[in-house]
Amino acid sequence: MAKDSALRGYLLEESLAWLLRFSGYRLLVHEDQDPVELVTQGETLRVRGRGALHQVDVLGEFVFTPAFSMPVRLFLEAKFYKDPCGLEIVRNAHGVVHDVNENFMTHAGTRPRQRYQYSYALFSANGFTADAQRYALAHQISLVDLSGASLSWLVGAISSTAWMLYEAQKHLAESEPFPVTWMRAELRKALETSPVNLLPQATVTEGKFKQVAGAAIVQFVAVLRQRSDSELLLGFPSAPFILPLVADDHRRFLAYAEEKPDHAVRIRRRGAGGAAEWTLSPLSAAAAYELTFKLPEHVEGWISDVAGKERRRTLEVKEQFLSTITIYRMNGGGVRAYQLRYEASSLSRT
Repeated sequence: MAKDSALRGYLLEESLAWLLRFSGYRLLVHEDQDPVELVTQGETLRVRGRGALHQVDVLGEFVFTPAFSMPVRLFLEAKFYKDPCGLEIVRNAHGVVHDVNENFMTHAGTRPRQRYQYSYALFSANGFTADAQRYALAHQISLVDLSGASLSWLVGAISSTAWMLYEAQKHLAESEPFPVTWMRAELRKALETSPVNLLPQATVTEGKFKQVAGAAIVQFVAVLRQRSDSELLLGFPSAPFILPLVADDHRRFLAYAEEKPDHAVRIRRRGAGGAAEWTLSPLSAAAAYELTFKLPEHVEGWISDVAGKERRRTLEVKEQFLSTITIYRMNGGGVRAYQLRYEASSLSRT
């Protein structure tokens, strides 16, 4: 039987693919999209590495290429454990991304081929251990903590749906595994996160399991679609991590950002320690929109670990890491870039 934690992780991965659907990358789901780098084995997608093929559940390709770089592809892995993710998860991510980035050889007579820069982002519903954070920072693995209040609705929906799917397994034959590929295909079809002609071909036998599991999936998709105003925007700050920014209403953000793609913002920190969340809004029109995000726990730990210095350290983090946040977003067939600038000189230090 599939574990409840595994089902929660699958649902979180597919949810993130939907929430990030406009954030500048397209989903890669089949070797037909890149026969050189990708391999489809049965119903599983793998990426070629120098030493092995690596299974991937969610792989995105950014539609922009940074200056003096190669096209960027992102491994997206989500963990929904009851406890923080440990070192072994991050160590595995580093091994995978290191191997695929070395899968390039050249010699006389070699046909020119495209090359990509693979990155890895680990999303966790309950944070990461201190060892995992230190290792990730050293090896440039992005860790994203989703435990903030702004995403509590998603965490709750995933937990209840995973439990329904877990219970539905009682209606499968004893030796029959949980049809993960079918579940992913149903979600991607309903959420329109994958090209229809490249959806995994997976079916399940008509019966009680399909009825119960199908109803759970339909209900989950309905919850996501009810949150159509919710969207995760990937923010790229001047720091060794990425920021998933939750928009209170992405339409209001886009209306303002389209008019002023480069603008100054006010940044506030609410709460303390691991429970702290940050908000960002335009300096000249605070009510225009609000984006919410969390910083890595090790940064929050540094801010709070010395009594009396929290205020000063908060300002230092803003000036050093959050002075410029760039957001890329799909706009029709192209990509728009928005730059959000924090300028301490234009703000009161209160």
